[in-house]
Amino acid sequence: MKFGLQLGYWGAQPPSNHAELVAAAEASGFDSVFTAEAWGSDAYTPLAWWGSSTERVRLGTSVLQMSARTPTACAMAALTLDHLSGGRHVVGLGVSGPQVVEGWYGQQFAKPLARTREYIDIMRQVWARAAPVVSDGPHYPLPLRGEGTTGLGKPLKPIVHPRRADIPVMLGAEGPKNIALTAEIADGWLPLFYTARMADTYNEWLDEGFARPGARRSRETFEICATAQIAITDDRAATFAAIKPFLALYMGGMGSEDTNFHAEVYRRMGYGDVVDEVTALFRSNRKDEAANIIPDEVVEDSATSTMCANRSQSGNVPASRRCSSHPAVPPRSNSWPGYWTEAQCPGPGDRGRPVTPGGAAG
Repeated sequence: MKFGLQLGYWGAQPPSNHAELVAAAEASGFDSVFTAEAWGSDAYTPLAWWGSSTERVRLGTSVLQMSARTPTACAMAALTLDHLSGGRHVVGLGVSGPQVVEGWYGQQFAKPLARTREYIDIMRQVWARAAPVVSDGPHYPLPLRGEGTTGLGKPLKPIVHPRRADIPVMLGAEGPKNIALTAEIADGWLPLFYTARMADTYNEWLDEGFARPGARRSRETFEICATAQIAITDDRAATFAAIKPFLALYMGGMGSEDTNFHAEVYRRMGYGDVVDEVTALFRSNRKDEAANIIPDEVVEDSATSTMCANRSQSGNVPASRRCSSHPAVPPRSNSWPGYWTEAQCPGPGDRGRPVTPGGAAG
């Protein structure tokens, strides 16, 4: 078990304590620091900024939105940060959803799984630098040919020789097909809302990917970084109440009413009625009500699990339930989603089973 710090993406203003958090993670023996992006702050700029003060922790994105960058642009950013960090970068990718992809990035959302496979293949060609980068497409053809082009496009290698020819790639995946794809082609999985009671189901989906011909990893070498909210508090009810607006946003507002991959995660958990009610309230601009009707059980099951415990109780929590928590994590300040931690299980012994509660859509 390893610990990682998830800085998330910014709220309305830049957070004021991320330098302090990153320094604490580095000093406390955390394995990694992650940043995220939605449709405001990007993931790479703060990761490089705060990461420049570190010497040991891995620097990851959880997640980059694929449609924000072409595969070669993403590979360039990754190889640059990998050099600057001394080989500590981890690329976390996600497809996001059609509302963001088409509404913010102006890109087509169709065939997210095929796009993901093609995207990663191109990035790995860039980092390998074995030959000029080419792709037959259809999603990211290189060189670009056809109507509207000059016909002068040329296959190229990166000018910079990558520090590593194979930078780790993890995928934020939520649906069964995307999770199976992750196990097949990626180095790790970044689940956002993970519930331990569905571990057997998740393992079926992962096993499908591991069993495919040419699968990149096995359970022994595959990482699972499950996000969990960690709060050390004397007021459990207030902490749950603070988390519920975040869950309401993801259940009811992250995506269109009929295409919300985060909502589908909760439906698979058995909370379909809650999702329907939260969505109806959230989309009627009754966001406070949407948050308030979320049962504590839902928060406990997927967002914090056993991470929220009274200080007076924390010494009595069984070790199996303490494994994901870390008392050094301070409370959030002025942005939400806030300062999540990711407990990392690199090839866990129990068949690689994810054992911690806790990526992107799909």
